[in-house]
Amino acid sequence: MRTLPFVVYALLQTAAAATPAADTSPLPAAVYTVSRSWPLGGAGGWDYLALEASGARLFISRGDRVDVVETVSGKLAGTIPNTAGVHGIAFAPALKRGFTSNGGSNTVSVFELDTLRLIQQVPVSGKKPDAILYEPRQNHIITANGESANLSALDAATLQIVATVALPGPPEFMATDTAGTVYVNIETDPGKLVAVDGKSLAVKATWPLPGCANPTGLALDAVHHRLFSVCANQVMAVTDALSGKQVARVVIGRGPDDAAFDSDLGLVFTSNGLDGTLTVIHEESPDAYRVLATVTTLVSARTMALDPATHKIFLAAARLGAAPPATEEQPHPRPSIVPNSFSILVAQPK
Repeated sequence: MRTLPFVVYALLQTAAAATPAADTSPLPAAVYTVSRSWPLGGAGGWDYLALEASGARLFISRGDRVDVVETVSGKLAGTIPNTAGVHGIAFAPALKRGFTSNGGSNTVSVFELDTLRLIQQVPVSGKKPDAILYEPRQNHIITANGESANLSALDAATLQIVATVALPGPPEFMATDTAGTVYVNIETDPGKLVAVDGKSLAVKATWPLPGCANPTGLALDAVHHRLFSVCANQVMAVTDALSGKQVARVVIGRGPDDAAFDSDLGLVFTSNGLDGTLTVIHEESPDAYRVLATVTTLVSARTMALDPATHKIFLAAARLGAAPPATEEQPHPRPSIVPNSFSILVAQPK
């Protein structure tokens, strides 16, 4: 994943060539609504959002820093600086540490969760670390390295590299289950899913994602062993995490980049940056899914974080300006971001 405006450009290019792989009939009325917006402004794009376990603070990657916002007030609570090309944020609550993946410097930043004080930066064993995940059973921090098509696994306590795992293509989002298996979307067309054993750090399986182009966001229903991959061709692919068999495909919005699963409500969410929507899908059974709503958000709102306690969804977005005229060198120029228009949208059940 790349920070805006580069991702918006990529989404525009992909969506222009993609066609939905299922029915596109009108959708039912929304069951979620955007209830508020927190204007934060500031320079830079953004990427992943991460909500700490208490739900009190939202961490937002902003290119060269991570902004931390209080979820009660929407006020800026602090900043973690010097995170060049930051993509993701992960937490190790037992260690009272947080971690960021810095694609611009091929490092992981380690910080104190309580104070946000930077402890150190640690080189990874790959290039362009993107997604980052804490696997608590083995106490590993794992980065998905997009340019080198591998994973780096670090011991979260010693910060030493313990393994580098080769993958069959550029990795995107990751998820882990209660057994310690780490699942990784591979951003190819058609897409792939890789299952990595959290203990041995070896690839256990590589599964195809038929009908899914360039998957990015990944969410997990751990109880029913279902993986939800969002794909550039307006599809969410549902995979059995035990067998690797695809059990369903669901039409979603344009430009999807993130997915979340609310186990209490049995809802899957996809944030769709190109058309500015949030697709709300009900898990009727492990193999059957129904779109409940398409909620209007804001064009560019492509990443999100779910609060499982309140069922709120936090989305990052900004207003986009007109793209400059096309040239021979830039036949598809990237749109600009309207200065100081960055905000966090809060969506919640009606």
